[in-house]
Amino acid sequence: MVDKLLTLNKEKIKSRYIYNFFKRIFDFLASLLGLILLSPLMVVIAFLIKKEDDGPVFYKQTRVGKDGKEFQMFKFRSMFVNADRMLDELKSHNDVEGPMFKMKDDPRITKIGHFIRKHSLDELPQFFNVIKGDMSLVGPRPPLPSEVEEYSQYDKQRLLVIPGCTGLWQATERNEVGFNEMVQLDIQYIQKASCLFDLWIIFKTVQIVIKPNSSY
Repeated sequence: MVDKLLTLNKEKIKSRYIYNFFKRIFDFLASLLGLILLSPLMVVIAFLIKKEDDGPVFYKQTRVGKDGKEFQMFKFRSMFVNADRMLDELKSHNDVEGPMFKMKDDPRITKIGHFIRKHSLDELPQFFNVIKGDMSLVGPRPPLPSEVEEYSQYDKQRLLVIPGCTGLWQATERNEVGFNEMVQLDIQYIQKASCLFDLWIIFKTVQIVIKPNSSY
């Protein structure tokens, strides 16, 4: 774990020009290839979502990216259509401390939603976000604006880089740790970011898709 009091060197992070250049090329090409190869699976998922609960196949949500810039993040819809209206009633059942909301037995999640969440397949549409440049394949989880409003200056260091579809938190501890530990893992990633580290996280993520960890 990273020391809670660690302050990242912003200028050093911004000056990683070579790493960022190759990371962007890899992100674009890998996401494009992923969309092509996984399109049959995505069609099946879309059909099952529509069959169980008629409504939009994709879920669009405002998230906060690098330097606090907001963008629309895409996911496969894993909850019932009226899920957002139920959130206020469920906040007292939050399983994690801090601004992030997670509930293990969330009643808003559909049957197909449980499956695609467990195997991280609900994240596949984020390939479109990566191609657009809003996200990277690897980086900190993009937070909600409401979460960022509660961030400390330490927490805001997560916003120094482009957010990712997966990251050190998702590939290792996931829901075994709380918000503060997640932030520490993200800062550890930002501090040590490299092409090899990114490839290792992607490899670990593929393992989790096949053999899920504690995701929900």
